[in-house]
Amino acid sequence: MTWVRRHLARSAAVALFLLAAASAADAGAILPGFNASTLPVNDDESTGPVGIGFDINFFGAMYSDLYINNNGNVTFTGPMWTYTPFPLLTTATPIIAPFFADVDTRFAGDAVTYGPGTVNGHDAFGVNWIRVNYYSAYSPEQTNRNAFQFVMIDRSDREAGDFDFWFNYDYIQWEAGEASGSTRQGCGGTSARAGWSNGSNASFELLGSAVNGAFIDSGNCPGVPGVNALALNRLNSTTLGRYEFTVRNGVAEPAAPPAVPEPATLLLLGTGLVAAAGRAWRKPRR
Repeated sequence: MTWVRRHLARSAAVALFLLAAASAADAGAILPGFNASTLPVNDDESTGPVGIGFDINFFGAMYSDLYINNNGNVTFTGPMWTYTPFPLLTTATPIIAPFFADVDTRFAGDAVTYGPGTVNGHDAFGVNWIRVNYYSAYSPEQTNRNAFQFVMIDRSDREAGDFDFWFNYDYIQWEAGEASGSTRQGCGGTSARAGWSNGSNASFELLGSAVNGAFIDSGNCPGVPGVNALALNRLNSTTLGRYEFTVRNGVAEPAAPPAVPEPATLLLLGTGLVAAAGRAWRKPRR
């Protein structure tokens, strides 16, 4: 009887642990808020300069505002309307891109929102791409959606211009738009890229950038989840779907991979991406 009681107690403890772990995973990485303003539904458009609320030092240049581009990225010296992703270093524009791909909010999903907030007691600014669609998913069977977020956190308590930035992903179901060669479900084609660049000599992209199927965790694309599914991995964080970066003295630090990768080790590509690929400046309007 003693052995039975111990066995049952151990089984109950394991069940509670698994339940707690599942609940934490189900909670999602995207933070609430950052939705004071809205970029009206569109295809390939951008905001004008938007105040961040604090100054940042990004590779020696100080910025107090940024441009929010519908296609899954922010830039600092002007808007960018390009919809087919290319190696981030080749843009010649400082860019931070949680999911650079052809977002189209005209027919389904939600519009992009953005605004100020706080994270761990620090001033912050965030952009939400929640349930966003791809070009040009307007028919009933085109149901794949993405939910991701970009958050910048003021760390001027350390030194003027220091900041952190996070990529948060709840689910990724498509990887490209039809004008970038995808299927009607947003699968394949010239796939999304995620990372950052100073536009001249430094760039990092998450492993899986531009690789068909790598970033997808759910939906109706074949072969999911991908080995680098953004919502199922993490970087410098205990929260699945969250990738944390620091910028100190102007230099972005891509932290080491997590000790326990889930489901596969997440690495970062090195600097020096120089070959342009997949640029497209016009596409048919629908």
